[in-house]
Amino acid sequence: MTTTTKTADATTAPAAGETVLDARGVTMRFGGLTAVRDVNLTVNSGEIVGLIGPNGAGKTTFFNCLTGLYVPTEGEVRYKGTVLPPTSYKVTDAGIARTFQNIRLFHNMTVLENVLVGRHTRMKQGLWSALLRLPAFKKAEAEASNRAMELLEFIGLQDKAQHLAKNLPYGEQRKLEIARALASDPGLILLDEPTAGMNPQETRAAEELIFAIRDMGIAVLVIEHDMRFIFNLCDRVAVLVQGQKLIEGDSHTVQSDERVIAAYLGEPVQADEAPAKDAATTVATEETVSEEEPAEDASDDAPSEDAPSEDASEDASEDAPETPEAAADKAPTAPKASEDTPHDPASGKENDA
Repeated sequence: MTTTTKTADATTAPAAGETVLDARGVTMRFGGLTAVRDVNLTVNSGEIVGLIGPNGAGKTTFFNCLTGLYVPTEGEVRYKGTVLPPTSYKVTDAGIARTFQNIRLFHNMTVLENVLVGRHTRMKQGLWSALLRLPAFKKAEAEASNRAMELLEFIGLQDKAQHLAKNLPYGEQRKLEIARALASDPGLILLDEPTAGMNPQETRAAEELIFAIRDMGIAVLVIEHDMRFIFNLCDRVAVLVQGQKLIEGDSHTVQSDERVIAAYLGEPVQADEAPAKDAATTVATEETVSEEEPAEDASDDAPSEDAPSEDASEDASEDAPETPEAAADKAPTAPKASEDTPHDPASGKENDA
C-alpha cells in the first residue's frame, strides 16, 4: 500500500490541536425511547478517537446524529466551529465523511466508478456543462478520475479499478468504502466498525490504513468492538453505555475502569458478601441434616454395647433351626387348578376325554 495521495484540495488541513468536531449535549429520542442522552465529544486534528460500548449502547445512532442522517432532539454538532446543517449531503460538503456498519457499495458498478461517486461532491460543474459536455466539464471529469486512481493506489486496489465491486473480497470491499469516503476530501472521517468480519491479517492492514489516513491530516472517529484493535489504534477512547458517555480517556484509563469492565462482563460478586453467604448456607445445611436424620446420626456416633451388631444378627439367623411355619412359607405354592378343567383323581392328570 502506497501513501502518495495528494493532500485534500477542497478542505484545508486543520492546524495541529485544532478542534475539528465538537458535539455538545447530543440527545436523540425515538418517541419514548432515549437512544442517546446528553453526549459530549470532541475530536482534534491529527487525532484518532475511538467510540466503544456494548451492543445497543447507541454508538451508530450517535454517528447518525453527527452526519445529518438524524436530527438530534437536543444539542448541537459543530465542525471547525460551525454548526452543521441537519442534512447529510450538506454535512459531507462541509467536510465530514463516513462509512457504514453494513457495506453500502454500488455492487454493479466498477471499483473506479464507486470512488468517483464520492468525488462528485467536489465537482462544481453545472447542469448545462454536464449535458453539453463542455471542455470545463471534461477537464473536471479527468481530474476526478485521476484523483480516484490515486486513492485506489493508496488503498492498494489500483489493479482492480475495472472490476465490479461485488466481485471483490470482503476485506477489499471495506477498503473501497473507505476510499469512496476519502474521495470527498474530508477533514474528519467516521468509521463504523471498519474491521467487522475481517481476519487478523486484514485487521492489521486496516490498522495501517487508518494510521496512514491520520498522517494525511484527517482526523478519525472510529466505532469498533475489537478491543485489541481499538486500544492499539486510538489516542483517546470514549465509552457509551445505554446511550450515555460513561468515561473518556486513554487506553489504560478506560481498560482499568471498573465501570467499563462491569458494562461488558456484568457486575462482579462482592468479595465481602461471599464468606457470609457461604457460612449461612453451611449452617442451614447442618441444621437440616440434624433434623431429618437424628436416628442415623445417633446410631452411627454412639452404638449401644448391649445391642447385637448386624453381623451377629445375620449369623444367628443363619444357624437357627427352621420352624415349620417358616418352611411352609418358603415352600413353592402349587398352581391353582381351574374349576373348568376336569382332573383324574387317581393319576392327578387332566382327562383327555
